[in-house]
Amino acid sequence: MNWENISVIATTILYMVSSILFIRGIKLLGKADTARRGNLLSSVGMLIAVVTVLLEKNVTDTLTQPPMQNAYLWAAAAIALGSVIGAVWAKKVEMTGMPQLVALFNGFGGLSSLLVALTQYMTDKNINVFSSIALGLTIAIGAIAFTGSIVAWGKLSGKMFKKNVAIPGKNFINGLLAAVGLAGVCIYALSIAGVLDSDIGKIGIIIVTAAYLILGLTMVVAIGGGDMPVIISLLNAFSGLAAAFAGLSISNSVLVVSGCLVGTSGLILTLIMCKAMNRTLYSLLFGSFGASAKKGASGEQKEPKSMSVEDAYLILEAASSVVFIPGYGMAVAQAQHAVKELCDKLEENGAEVSFAIHPVAGRMPGHMNVLLAEANVPYEQLKTADEMNPQMANTDVAIVIGANDVVNPSAISDETSPLYGMPIINAFEARTVFVLKRGKGTGFSGVENPLFTNDNTVMIYGDAKQTVSSLVSEFDEA
Repeated sequence: MNWENISVIATTILYMVSSILFIRGIKLLGKADTARRGNLLSSVGMLIAVVTVLLEKNVTDTLTQPPMQNAYLWAAAAIALGSVIGAVWAKKVEMTGMPQLVALFNGFGGLSSLLVALTQYMTDKNINVFSSIALGLTIAIGAIAFTGSIVAWGKLSGKMFKKNVAIPGKNFINGLLAAVGLAGVCIYALSIAGVLDSDIGKIGIIIVTAAYLILGLTMVVAIGGGDMPVIISLLNAFSGLAAAFAGLSISNSVLVVSGCLVGTSGLILTLIMCKAMNRTLYSLLFGSFGASAKKGASGEQKEPKSMSVEDAYLILEAASSVVFIPGYGMAVAQAQHAVKELCDKLEENGAEVSFAIHPVAGRMPGHMNVLLAEANVPYEQLKTADEMNPQMANTDVAIVIGANDVVNPSAISDETSPLYGMPIINAFEARTVFVLKRGKGTGFSGVENPLFTNDNTVMIYGDAKQTVSSLVSEFDEA
């Protein structure tokens, strides 16, 4: 057996080890107590994959080349730059900024696949027809993931597209862009097959790149902010799919495996969230649910009742069961640690405490779970809507902190409401409902919430962190 065969076998084994670490890492990410280890395993797998690629491509030959042609120098510079940016972001980003950061990560993933495909096109002179199609699809999907994620970041951060954008003939325009982009892929593939001139093939690459960069913009910009959690998970799936096609175009098996893992997990999460919102993926992409602000039927014009912290304490002190229902407002107020303190006080007082987590609470998948894990809330106390709803009628107090649409009873009772049919947390069934809000505004979807005027609901206005901390102080003074 010669050295070349040994090298091929070693490369294959290392790629298999890397893939196994990716799969095991994703499996461990499914539980809070093993998530950190899963993240570490996935990082080790990626390190093995990167080192293997460098060895497979014989970049050691560049060690004696001038600095600008030294592959190791470029790789080290990229790792150093990425490490610095990642470390700074990890330290500075707040939990309220995490959704838009995740959106940017999705965009960068799509952009990297796009750049890999364009580099392969410019440097590889032996591309076959299959690889050319995979290359074109990598560019297409990567471009959508990139510009779509930039739009999602702009909407969530409030730095771009603050107002709802309506595009006349949106579906026709998007369909036309998709068709033009696919035509560009066909032109490029035909040029590789020798049917068309190579210069025309270059035009095909330009067409597919431009068409799908624009499509990513037009597809996401018309979708309302209330649907952004689903869009983020969908764009995550796109970035994984782009990586998988990039792996096919450059014949890299570990890239195909990792891309498929990200793509399928992102798609599964997207479908789960669509179900949680009573939406279909088709209506999300081609409908206009989020394009304009909506008001549900208001019914009786009643004024919400409010209550002081002192009076709320008296009710909590007598409660034997309490359910916290967190939303984005809790992240804005950074109240998760104060909530954990109140949870401890209630348990010391003999109350049974749970947290009801809706799949689309917050601005990204798992937003509330991450927030509460940061405050060391036991994972066992985090319940889904399906787990908590049967118990809600026997709950003494439900405390809604910054949530709105996910507890809106219009989703059950008002067929004219845009939320009708969406599974919610049945907070209205609790004996007493405390709603912690800064004011009387609507949720992210713009739909009025009749829960606030129910007979068993009282509002506690003000900053959620200060309110919860005041409740903790009342227990301390008792």
